[in-house]
Amino acid sequence: MSTPNGGTGQGDPDRRDGMDGPHDAEALLDALFTQAPIGLYLLDQDLRLVRHNPAAERPDTLSVGLHVGDLAPGFDDTELETLARQALQDGDWIREHLVRGRTPGQPGRDIVGAVSFFPIRSRTGHRYLVAAIQDVTERQATLDRLDILHTAHRQLGASLDAIGSAEELADVAVPRLADIATVDLLDEPLRGLPTHTGPADPTAPLRRAAYRAVHDPGRPAGGPGPIPRGELSTFGAPTPYSQAMEDGRARLVRGLSGEEDWLAADPARGRRLTGLGVHSMIVAPLMAHDTVLGLLALYRNRRPDPFEQADLDLAVELASRGALSIDKARSYARERTIATTLQRQLLPREPAELSAVETAQVYLPGAVGPGGDWYDIIPLSAARVGLAIGRITGTGIEAAALMGQLRTALRTLAVQDLAPDELLVRLDEAARVLTEEQRDSLPPGADRLPDGLASCLYLVYDPIARTCTAASAGHPAPVLVGPDGEPLPFDVEPARPLGWGDCCYETTTTELDEGCVLALYTEGLMSGRARHTDEDGAPDGPGGRRAVLERVLARPGEEQLSDLCDRVVYALLPERQREDAVLLLARTRALPDERVAVWTLPDDPAVVRTARRLAEHQLAAWELGEMEFATDLIVSELVTNAIRYGEPPIRLRLIHDRDLICEVSDSSASTPHLRRAKSTDEGGRGLFIIGHLAQRWGTRFGRGGKTVWAQQELSLSSTGVPYEEGEEPDGSGEA
Repeated sequence: MSTPNGGTGQGDPDRRDGMDGPHDAEALLDALFTQAPIGLYLLDQDLRLVRHNPAAERPDTLSVGLHVGDLAPGFDDTELETLARQALQDGDWIREHLVRGRTPGQPGRDIVGAVSFFPIRSRTGHRYLVAAIQDVTERQATLDRLDILHTAHRQLGASLDAIGSAEELADVAVPRLADIATVDLLDEPLRGLPTHTGPADPTAPLRRAAYRAVHDPGRPAGGPGPIPRGELSTFGAPTPYSQAMEDGRARLVRGLSGEEDWLAADPARGRRLTGLGVHSMIVAPLMAHDTVLGLLALYRNRRPDPFEQADLDLAVELASRGALSIDKARSYARERTIATTLQRQLLPREPAELSAVETAQVYLPGAVGPGGDWYDIIPLSAARVGLAIGRITGTGIEAAALMGQLRTALRTLAVQDLAPDELLVRLDEAARVLTEEQRDSLPPGADRLPDGLASCLYLVYDPIARTCTAASAGHPAPVLVGPDGEPLPFDVEPARPLGWGDCCYETTTTELDEGCVLALYTEGLMSGRARHTDEDGAPDGPGGRRAVLERVLARPGEEQLSDLCDRVVYALLPERQREDAVLLLARTRALPDERVAVWTLPDDPAVVRTARRLAEHQLAAWELGEMEFATDLIVSELVTNAIRYGEPPIRLRLIHDRDLICEVSDSSASTPHLRRAKSTDEGGRGLFIIGHLAQRWGTRFGRGGKTVWAQQELSLSSTGVPYEEGEEPDGSGEA
């Protein structure tokens, strides 16, 4: 008989190792067949047994002529026959093909066999088939468990929320390990709250986080279970559930007959278990860092074989990995909650009612965690308003903290009445300092920070001149819609983001009619898949999303801006966006001309009295006679300072807004300074008096000089004695 590779079996004559002839070789091959530790079967062309060795399964039941399908009871005979014919006809070897079946006499026990077929040809040309069948049930069970662990390693941790992690854990367990899997969590991991080390209270309520079950064909595996997802329930005590929570050890119940004493401690759950036909179960605590987060329960009710000790060990490993994933999600939820809370606290509160604009805004944290998106609405002098929006590079608590620092710096610069381009230059310097401070916190292997710490768009609207001036540091230009709903051009060229250093920013100024709507937004608003499409039906691109925004805002009339914010979100973000999104809408208003009075004064000290009289007559026209005393003092001091230390022309302006604003302008670039005069000084008290009479005061510089202004609350009444005729103010506010 030939060997499987077609040789004669005689070998090299020079290396027979003591064999005298072919008869010794045949005897050796015969010994190999009979003494092999695995079952070997020799089959003829009709797949019937010709010979078998003693290691074959149940050799006393085998007889010559037995069909291949009857060699291994418990396995599918059709599958065995198909494999054998394939090997015989094709002449190919089939090595360790796995077949599954049930042990004869033990229908509740699964078995796995490794079947090999390889054809041989005799010296006479007859074809035979050698079959090898091994019971590899234990080996395959070990490999299956390792594969389940490998699957758990790949799948667990992909979700950043506790519910998603619990569902991933249940998906890994069903159907390969269990027929039913449930995951119940304490409330702390779900809400991102701090947890307590050590065992958990066995009577603490747990919330159903995941349920998976093997159902009949046609029914979804992830359908609702007896306890709806998200519902709280309490496990009875003492039960395997309460014991696992109390001492942190897993429990294995091999045979559940329904007569166990612990079922009486939780009768409702016991009825559900017996009603489902559960005969074996494992309860494993979900523990991470010595903290119990919940319970993983595995049940078998369809496959007849019960859980074994190896299954318990596997369940404990799955529970450990699942707990780490859930704890990571809890930590992420906690950090996200802290970052979101911090960011919301650092964002401006509901702004006071302004005469310049009506505003509405919406802030939506991203799914991956809050970033550094921010906005601000800053009341400025002369009834003007500053609108700012920006975005910090990065996410999390660090980005929120940086956002707070940068927003504070911007607000500090804005109240100094800096022009938008000059403000961004100063803010860029502050961003460079913050960037340098971040270099010490670089992770290992990182050699540099991202280019640019933040983007920022800042604009100033003047309701008296009805102009808007804007500058951008790497931020998208605003969308502008006229009072009639038609989009208007407002091209603000973005320069480099903040933090680059040595940047120049250009301003763009445009005139706005009353009722125009300005939309300032961050890139997260444009990151989703817009619900609307363009006129050709094509999906919106980045430019198309701005067109969608313009179409949503194109609603002439007095529609509430808060409603417009909602419409924009519905149109541009039909799904939860990954990044933060901020939208700030501002509808412009105009201050009526009769609310502003302007006079140009000669450079003559005698004009101070005239300035007071002009102010008094204007206050009387506005029916603000109670403000006369304080306003006389402020006008006198400011005009006197301008005459003494400034340069003509000198201009006095009164603005009747929600407050009373008094401004005196001149062509000088000198800056007045507040100082505390000594008791022996004859002057130096002018600005000190203004600081006590006015709610706010300051200096604003422009291309033609400076403006010193003072703002008084209209609700306050002035008391005291006005200037007597011939008495002049101190006028000592200049350094």
